Amino acid sequence: MSQIICRDVSIGYDGHAVSKNINFSVDEGDYLCIVGENGSGKTTLMKTLLGLKSSFDGEIAFSEGITRSDIGYLPQQTEAQKDFPASVEEVVLSGFSGKRGLHLFYSRGEKRIAEGNMKQMGVFELVHRPYSALSGGQKQRVLLARALCATDKLLILDEPAASLDPKASEELYQMIYHLNRDHKITVLMVTHDIDAVVKYSTKVLHMGSECKIFDSVKAYKDSECFPKHMREVSE
Repeated sequence: MSQIICRDVSIGYDGHAVSKNINFSVDEGDYLCIVGENGSGKTTLMKTLLGLKSSFDGEIAFSEGITRSDIGYLPQQTEAQKDFPASVEEVVLSGFSGKRGLHLFYSRGEKRIAEGNMKQMGVFELVHRPYSALSGGQKQRVLLARALCATDKLLILDEPAASLDPKASEELYQMIYHLNRDHKITVLMVTHDIDAVVKYSTKVLHMGSECKIFDSVKAYKDSECFPKHMREVSE
């Protein structure tokens, strides 16, 4: 069953369209990687799906039982976010904020879910540590635990392994793969890491002015959109 369907969607900002006629669907359990050159609109598309930006044209439809508040979001980190003055526990619990309305205090149930998510992401022992004192890999796992507090259905991840060393990147990718495969959480991930795309994803959306494709990983590898240097390596 499709959780998200985009039909002829055009996106942009400040009155300028950066990508037009985007068509794709996200089925329950998909691991969709979104790739393409810089400036092709990948992050803008994510923000449009989340309702943080409006589309210029086309239709974005969510299946019954899926709303934007059911999406967990891990955005690209800014320098200000890296120095966020809060504990690990406070950052993770803030993932419930989109569903809490005017309630001021977290419930026991929410705290129990947050604890489980921190344990699953391997950061529970850091629960009282300042978020700003963590390593890059630890911060991303904390933010992933936060995103899981918002959803058990669908995650949107924008360059989650950016600026991480290879070991931390692989650990994070393995955690995301585990959530998708074993917990059946649908994943949409923007990335420049084509190795990770080939290894983990089930579908690929390539955005760009010269080449666009939405298809399986195999079809992507066989298309003109697949990077030439990667094709030579795989051959």
